[in-house]
Amino acid sequence: QVQLVESGGGLVQAGDSLRLSCAASGRSFSSYAMGWFRQAPGKERKFVAAITWVGGNTYYADSVKGRFIISRDNAKNTVYLQMNTLKPEDTAVYYCGATFRLRVGVSGEYNYWGQGTQVTVSS
Repeated sequence: QVQLVESGGGLVQAGDSLRLSCAASGRSFSSYAMGWFRQAPGKERKFVAAITWVGGNTYYADSVKGRFIISRDNAKNTVYLQMNTLKPEDTAVYYCGATFRLRVGVSGEYNYWGQGTQVTVSS
């Protein structure tokens, strides 16, 4: 079984930065990719960014390209999401997920999810 625990959310002002962390435990993660999704109230869960454990290939939603950076620490089984120049529209619950499928931008392809962490950006 896999456990994912997110942390680092909070309330910030527009233009500020936050770094989210997702610590994974349980099975070996060398074959998995990790992704960040977000879900605003009343809306569907949307892809934000993903990274492969092997090779460190990264993928981003257009809405966060140039502002967010996803990274990983294989030794710690931890994935990070550095969020810069935050905007009010970035407000959402951010979820970390683990997948061993290729379509890293599709939430339905993820096998495990964390509990989520709230990010609120005030204007």
